[in-house]
Amino acid sequence: MGGAATKRVTGYYDRAVASGERWGAFVPFDLPPFDPPLAVSAEAVARAESALARLRDASPLVPSVDWFTFALAQKEAVLTSQLEGTRATMGDVLDWRARSGGGVGVGPSGDVAEVANYTEAMAYAFDQIASPAGLPISSRLLDGAHRILLQGMRSADRLPGEARRSQNWIGGTRPGNATYVPPPHAEVARLLSALFGYVHRGDGAHSPVVRTGLVHAQFEMIHPYLDGNGRIGRLLVALLLAHWGLLERPVLYVSLALKRRRREYYDRLADIPARGDWEGWIGFFLDAIAEASDQTVSDIHALARSVESDRRSIIDLPDVTVAAIRLFELLPRYPVVSVATVAHQLGLSKPTATRAIETVVRAGVLTEQTGRARGRQWAYGAYLATLVAETELP
Repeated sequence: MGGAATKRVTGYYDRAVASGERWGAFVPFDLPPFDPPLAVSAEAVARAESALARLRDASPLVPSVDWFTFALAQKEAVLTSQLEGTRATMGDVLDWRARSGGGVGVGPSGDVAEVANYTEAMAYAFDQIASPAGLPISSRLLDGAHRILLQGMRSADRLPGEARRSQNWIGGTRPGNATYVPPPHAEVARLLSALFGYVHRGDGAHSPVVRTGLVHAQFEMIHPYLDGNGRIGRLLVALLLAHWGLLERPVLYVSLALKRRRREYYDRLADIPARGDWEGWIGFFLDAIAEASDQTVSDIHALARSVESDRRSIIDLPDVTVAAIRLFELLPRYPVVSVATVAHQLGLSKPTATRAIETVVRAGVLTEQTGRARGRQWAYGAYLATLVAETELP
């Protein structure tokens, strides 16, 4: 779709000179693409919309909203951070959660902190757009998410929660040798205003899933922050899908499909300012949405089967206790637990927490994974098999 045949100018270059070097900062035209208008495959649109509809239909299969949203939001947080070079894996994140869940105040550090911040930013943004008194999709909303994303990251020089006030660039060591130079900072407020104006007005020519792809790419071309643009831009995809009624909850981890095709993802975005190829980008984006939706549906079915079967295994034990059942319901947020985690989160004594763990182990749901006599941790393996898949680093 699109590609070499596309002949379109998608913006203009604001020329600048500094220290004897010249460069052009790209200023994209407002959406939607024109001259010529965007040509999109109806078949590709239908495939993406059908996959999203299957995902909506699959959502009620998971017995608990917690099992559903935490697993998928956590997976998206890891994957979207890895796309930006973060080295944290799902195992790193869950190990930290197991240790911090014991109430000892263990804060995340390094790359794990970035993943934790993204999870919190996602929760904030979805709470805002779901509340009648909350913020709509807007610069203020993304600024709030951006502030959370960079909290505690020694990032005062990266202006958390604020649009940039200087020129940034992608690739290279300075604008003069960069791969891409976004618009001058003086243009950012105007461009974002036009972008969110497009989000909130009608567009009878393009479906919401196509519009989502247009907005994501336009946001990345504007690159309004000094750091975190990719992660906020992918969060914007999930927000738009909810805003336009394509999904009800943040349950699509599109970053997995993008990670599988990482080079093409960045190349397709680069082809918009370089060659005017909106068609190539939208074709790629629709394929990624369909792939991500189908993968998520598969994972939801796997989670639903595991959860229902394992809950039944625990309930059917002749000596099952209320504490053991409560422990099972804790596992969505703490699929790796310690005695301290269970005692603190459920308000139990350590002996009672230990007996609850032993009961769930006998049901075949938890497995001790450290092999140590002290500081032991137990993992919910069937759940983790879905959660961890394709989040490890090469």
